[in-house]
Amino acid sequence: MSARDEILQATLRLIGERGIGAVTNRAVARAAGVSLGSLTYHFPSQEDLLREALHTFVEREITRITAYVTALAETGMPPDQAPDEVEKAILAFTDGPEHIANLELHLHAARDPGLRETSKRSVAAYDELATAVLKALGIPDAESHAPAVVTMLYGLAIRRLATGDTSGTGTADAFRLLLLGALPR
Repeated sequence: MSARDEILQATLRLIGERGIGAVTNRAVARAAGVSLGSLTYHFPSQEDLLREALHTFVEREITRITAYVTALAETGMPPDQAPDEVEKAILAFTDGPEHIANLELHLHAARDPGLRETSKRSVAAYDELATAVLKALGIPDAESHAPAVVTMLYGLAIRRLATGDTSGTGTADAFRLLLLGALPR
């Protein structure tokens, strides 16, 4: 792994474990095992570091989830089984401090206009992914329903973090409720 990648991983871990306030150049360099000069060479500002950390996380997450969705689509799964599979996928992808960092970076973007564009691109990418899932399930007007799915999954992620629930209970039921409302009658 390159020094740049080590820095980004360390940044996400620090945010997830201790919050954005813990992201100082010295703390990140120490956690990444690189010199302070190496950190500032790759990321001249805190804003650059936070923006790239969010972008890197989201791209990696989208790649993993897309592979999972593609595999599900190839199975030709009926819509009534999809919610249980989504719940399994969410649990498989939501482990570690990086997921807390992802949510915290989105909240930070609400206060930091420099990070907001990256946050918007992140949400748009998740909307596109949800659209692809809904289309694969035969949901009409998938693009208009995708933001509700993404919002629900973000909300459930916050609920799991806040309550310490690692089971993901309720994700399948919530997704099923959304699907049933979107399916043609």
